[in-house]
Amino acid sequence: MLNFTHEYVRHLSSNLPPAALHNPRQNQLLALLPDNIYERLEPELELMEMPAGTTLYGPGDVRTYAYFPTTSIVSILYDTESGKSSQIAQTGNDGFVGVVLAMGADSNMMHTAVQSGGFGYRVKAATLRKYMVEDAFQQVILLYTQLLITQMGLTAVCNRHHSIDQQFCRWLLLTLDRLNHDQLDITHEQISNILGVRREGITQAARRFQAANAIHYSRGHMKILNRGTLEDGVCECYQVFKKESDRLFNHAGSKSY
Repeated sequence: MLNFTHEYVRHLSSNLPPAALHNPRQNQLLALLPDNIYERLEPELELMEMPAGTTLYGPGDVRTYAYFPTTSIVSILYDTESGKSSQIAQTGNDGFVGVVLAMGADSNMMHTAVQSGGFGYRVKAATLRKYMVEDAFQQVILLYTQLLITQMGLTAVCNRHHSIDQQFCRWLLLTLDRLNHDQLDITHEQISNILGVRREGITQAARRFQAANAIHYSRGHMKILNRGTLEDGVCECYQVFKKESDRLFNHAGSKSY
């Protein structure tokens, strides 16, 4: 799966003080909480490393924690009976994992795994539900739920109507938006599993964008050279989601809870 290189993580750790490296408010949802709620919630947030490939929940598993990524990215996937999987959404520092808990359920049939390694904070399911009675906390959770539904809907449209090149650009741009780095460790096989398309299609797309000097790809390592070229090649699904995300976060940030 996609992840920071170990060398990059060590570089961050050696050049930033711990307080700057790990802060719950690196997560945009936690950053929206008013101080009176955040200060009560913060002691119950547990910092954890989230290595790439780690399964947070399997299909049908009881969810005992919610997760708020800061420097990691999590994929929400559906696994078919044949063993194939496809990503229906991803979340990073713009969201959290555990919507079903907030809605009152304990499990669902989705498979949730870390796509890009990094860090995040977890909180017990009972704690999440306890704070759902707070209007400001509830509004932040509902904000993200709306964004998640939007992303899932656009993913379905994109997978049905847009080319592999466009899907490749959409996924890559959404991933970059959730990272503070432009280098990814991922194979064509892993990208094809995420998008639910044939590996050969991803290989051809990567070759075309490398020829256009948008990316450099070698042995499972990808570096973004020209984001603008990717934006030129993406379908409208990316911009629709980005505009909706910006609108909702700007609106929430301007409110006084």
